[in-house]
Amino acid sequence: MTRPHPARSAPPDKLNSSALLSRATLIAACVAICVAQIGVPLASPLIGEIQRDLGVSAAALAWIPAAFILPTAILELNYGVLGDLFGRKRLLVVGGLLITAGCLVAATSGSLPQLLAGQAVAGLGAAAIFPSSLAVIVAGTPDPATRARALSYWAISLAFGSLISPLISGFTAEHTDWGWAFVPLAALGLVTAVVSARWMVDSRQPAGRGLDWPGQITIAVSLLALLYAVIEGANDGYSEPHIVLAFMIALAAFVAFLVVERGSRAPMLRLELFLNPSFAAAAAIGLLALFGFIGTAYLLTLKLEAVHHLSPLRASLPLALVQVVPVLLTPVLPMLLQRVHPRMLLVCGLLSLATGQIWMALLPADSTALPPMVGPILLLGIGFITMFSALTAVAVGAAGIRHAGMASAVTSLVRESGQALGPAVASAVALGTASSALSGKLDSSGLPAQALGAAKAVNDEGGALAAANADLGELSRTVVPLAREALETGLDLGVYVCAAASLVGAVIAVLALGRGGVMDEAAERLAEGTNATSVTPASTDVPASSGTAAINPSTSP
Repeated sequence: MTRPHPARSAPPDKLNSSALLSRATLIAACVAICVAQIGVPLASPLIGEIQRDLGVSAAALAWIPAAFILPTAILELNYGVLGDLFGRKRLLVVGGLLITAGCLVAATSGSLPQLLAGQAVAGLGAAAIFPSSLAVIVAGTPDPATRARALSYWAISLAFGSLISPLISGFTAEHTDWGWAFVPLAALGLVTAVVSARWMVDSRQPAGRGLDWPGQITIAVSLLALLYAVIEGANDGYSEPHIVLAFMIALAAFVAFLVVERGSRAPMLRLELFLNPSFAAAAAIGLLALFGFIGTAYLLTLKLEAVHHLSPLRASLPLALVQVVPVLLTPVLPMLLQRVHPRMLLVCGLLSLATGQIWMALLPADSTALPPMVGPILLLGIGFITMFSALTAVAVGAAGIRHAGMASAVTSLVRESGQALGPAVASAVALGTASSALSGKLDSSGLPAQALGAAKAVNDEGGALAAANADLGELSRTVVPLAREALETGLDLGVYVCAAASLVGAVIAVLALGRGGVMDEAAERLAEGTNATSVTPASTDVPASSGTAAINPSTSP
């Protein structure tokens, strides 16, 4: 693809044509990312309804959002390769159609396996959209100032998808069966395919790219084994042989992935990218930040819908309000990206997230009304959009246009991995702690031996969440309050874990993106409006024999 000339040197007629073309592509990319993001939290407000309807265990609930997110995490890198080889426009069209097909399967499901299958197919579509929509924007905006504006619109579109998603599922489930909540997304998948086919200007970067099946298989095995160990370990116990084996498989497969990628002639992930400190730090921060943010949202949904039995729409309102803040910040976000140092935006965003999470955990146990949540919601919303916008700019800016597809795919991979692990780990901590706490409370409750045995049997089988929702007759008067107290203890601890992840991300931002490095140079060029992508940051220079030419976008891979 021919690199467009800087706007200041283009003739007026060429400039106007290019601007219109860029606007159409940006709109198509923003529509696509909005629709794909809707699918991420869509099932969360339905958790309680699904549990009561299908009778699934508390541990199995974590697989419902994971089934959508996991394919996106597993396939991000190869989808980035496919976009570079065959064009990102095609992937956006195919992604929209897969979302439609998967949502129709989920909407008609009467069992957990069918629901998970539908979520997985829709997740395949989202996996195609996430890196492709980002890469097509980066590839079409070599000017840093223009890219900053485009990335801010992309991030806001993603936030808007997160805003309307819980409202769609909550409103639909409250007035019809929960399966109908997937129908609007099925229709929007078709809209994505049509808009992308009609308006998208294609881009690709096939040089040096090729499908890497050994790498794809090893990263898939690693992520699947890790998620299985985390989710099932919460129910079976992390010392069980099959759980320990799953963790070992996850580690071994990840090591094999690194070995395969290092020796591959056409890797889907160039490990040299991580020698760039800004790119490596952005990847780690993305994993931690999305882990904490999505984990907090999932635990809040459990508290409101599964524990306190609020309606799906009422339980979805806090999640939606968190995303109102990013939408309201639309006018100022591009200016912030150009005028404020990326490190400062990242640190402030992550600290805002951590403060909101801690505040949420400190709220009274019976606090389910919206007014007490306004403060934490405001901080979470500001923290999310500030962190996410700066993080995206850091990641793709550090890699450069030549590696936009790969950098976008890696950015999406770590983001989706964080979104998959957040609910799994946070709920494992929360529910495991709650079950242990309930066991202790039951021992000191003074219940007769027979009643105590029945209550403990429910706790051992389904955990504190099952005990809080079980119909035990007169025994429920004693067990349900104890179970809810235990759940509050566990949920608060889970949110504190999410806050810790945000704080660790802030520390990484301070240490790895310090002054005098890559991000200072990038920030200066962003403010000046010059083309930073033609410059190789001095802080990443290493001998050519190390194989890091890929970091310099002006050199061949």
